[in-house]
Amino acid sequence: MNGVSWESVIAVLGLAVPVIAALWEFFLAGRKRLGYRVQMDTSVRDSRTSTGPVAGALRRMQWDGVNLRDPSVVLLRIENIGWSPIVEEDYVAPVDDPVGVRAAFPGRRVVGMVVTECSHPALRDFFRAGTPGLGADDGVITLPKVKLNRRAHYKVLAVLDRLPGTPGDDDLPEPEIAAGVVGGVRGGTVKKTEYYPFASRPVRWLLALLVLVSTAQSVSTFARDDDARAAPLDCAEGTLHLSGSTAFRPVLERAARQYVKTCTGARIPLTDTSFKGSVPGLDALASAGAEAAPKDGQGLGDRLAFSDGPKSDGRPQLLPRPVALSLFTLVVDKDAGVRDLSLEQVRRIYAGEITNWSEVRGNDLPIQLVSRNPGSGTRTTLQEQVLNGKPLLATTANDCTSLDARRPGRCEVGDTPGLLDTVASVPGALGHSEVGAATARDDVRTVRIDGYPATLEGADEGAYPYWQTEIAYTYGEPPADSIAAGFLRYLADEVGKDVIRSQGHRPCAELDKPLRCRPSGS
Repeated sequence: MNGVSWESVIAVLGLAVPVIAALWEFFLAGRKRLGYRVQMDTSVRDSRTSTGPVAGALRRMQWDGVNLRDPSVVLLRIENIGWSPIVEEDYVAPVDDPVGVRAAFPGRRVVGMVVTECSHPALRDFFRAGTPGLGADDGVITLPKVKLNRRAHYKVLAVLDRLPGTPGDDDLPEPEIAAGVVGGVRGGTVKKTEYYPFASRPVRWLLALLVLVSTAQSVSTFARDDDARAAPLDCAEGTLHLSGSTAFRPVLERAARQYVKTCTGARIPLTDTSFKGSVPGLDALASAGAEAAPKDGQGLGDRLAFSDGPKSDGRPQLLPRPVALSLFTLVVDKDAGVRDLSLEQVRRIYAGEITNWSEVRGNDLPIQLVSRNPGSGTRTTLQEQVLNGKPLLATTANDCTSLDARRPGRCEVGDTPGLLDTVASVPGALGHSEVGAATARDDVRTVRIDGYPATLEGADEGAYPYWQTEIAYTYGEPPADSIAAGFLRYLADEVGKDVIRSQGHRPCAELDKPLRCRPSGS
């Protein structure tokens, strides 16, 4: 049984049970089956004290002019409950015996009987007066060998009286029905049936079993982790070290958590020092590769660095793989009083030509520029895509908390969360961030550029300029079975793409030019 999952066992049961039930019903139980049902067996002794317009009729029930001692009424149904017709030759009885069914009533004698209902008019021909096998002898009713098609039936109504010497307070004994058919189930013995408004007992057991199987399958399915159900088929083992972009850090942290849940042999340790910026991440990857010095042209299989945009020259061993299109945005504190700036106004602000928000119809506050440290991909993209390659102004404070609130200034921080915290706490602050992190906060405001928000549609039309390609770098070509290669495949899979989208980025595979991973308008 090694390698056989519970899901497989449950699935086999779910298929086998209905098949076995069908075989039983149509091939085994479907043979000739004669059944009977006692639809009524009740005493009418209390009729003598009953009142009503017709109660006297029951008081006058007699036998040979003598009132019945303890009368009772029985309604008996004889039926073909199989899938094959029953003919005279099928009854288990001597050929010269016309009786097919005997109904005995211990402790009672038969006063009278009549066939009250036939499922088909042709059946009445078996119950005409003088028909051999039809009659009543003391406490036994005899019925002829009746031909019964599938589901055919007839009913017998009988009046009985308790025999002298039989205790009158006891419950009426069950009728004893004796009959049989050749080739039937359980030797052809007549079967007592019951009426089920919903379904018969075997069908109810079958339905209950199918519900249990279905429930077990559902529990087994939903007990598994959602990510495990969408797991890549090529999980890799080992330890993977990630570094680089702080803007892309939320994507990588979430993807790493899901990957190690899916691939139990994988480890991806993440610390506060894992992400220091795009350039530091590339430097760390290059240093690790130089130290490991892999031979025979192989690359590192345990390290990846992520950069907002392409690397600079001087790192020929680092190979790029576009992952996502990242959108960035300008952010201001809530007191600045602006939500939209023209591209020209942005460039003049970062050039130091506009120094107060009132100059762009904002509030009367000096503009405090909060930027990322050198090496940040978000900062590099700002300079290249928005500021037309112009450098930033010199810093006026080494610590953002020491900015002079009375005059414009500029400071630098190490990561995206720190930048957003600073913008939220410094009056008149202007900074830059990836979209997902900025829109997740309510203490800063995003800024449109020329009326366009940070959306893929705006970038595609060439109207929104602040975007960049998020690139994963490897040192050389990692082995196909390495954890670095497996994690890259995971990011390109459906689960990985869902993670990328959830943080405000777009997977490269969804763009018109996935290999370039750039907006169509660029």
